[in-house]
Amino acid sequence: MRCLLYISCFLQVSCYSFKGITIPPEIKSYYVEDFTNNTLNAPPEIDQLFSEALRKIIREQSRLTYTETDPDITFSGSIVGFRVVAVAPVEGNTTALNRLEVSVQINYRNIRDSEEDWDKRYSDFEDFSTDVDLSSVQDELVADIVADIAERVFNDSFTNW
Repeated sequence: MRCLLYISCFLQVSCYSFKGITIPPEIKSYYVEDFTNNTLNAPPEIDQLFSEALRKIIREQSRLTYTETDPDITFSGSIVGFRVVAVAPVEGNTTALNRLEVSVQINYRNIRDSEEDWDKRYSDFEDFSTDVDLSSVQDELVADIVADIAERVFNDSFTNW
């Protein structure tokens, strides 16, 4: 009985960890170009943070190997938006929260099947209190946003086969 319980738990964990990712066997490699920062007010390292986050999630959650020479799939693009907007208005013509928004333009190319190519803009945000200075929370907020966008790009790239 215990054996069945262990097997059942293992299968549930295994199924969950694969997240429905299917990559055709002929796709063996990928390349993520260094993204560019096309915004005036974003931190200068945001493009590198995003490039590395995308490389990392593909490396850790797929069987693909990273190569700069003749990859089967390539990702390129740029950071196209970085702004702080006021949200959650409160009495007295003020706000309770600010929102940091980041947008990334992604160009996905499948060298083996150009019908799979796509270009898409991704945006995400994190809210923070107006009592907090952006510079004190910016690194953490940017890291969270970049990780979320990289995961969405990964899912869009490898769950729609």
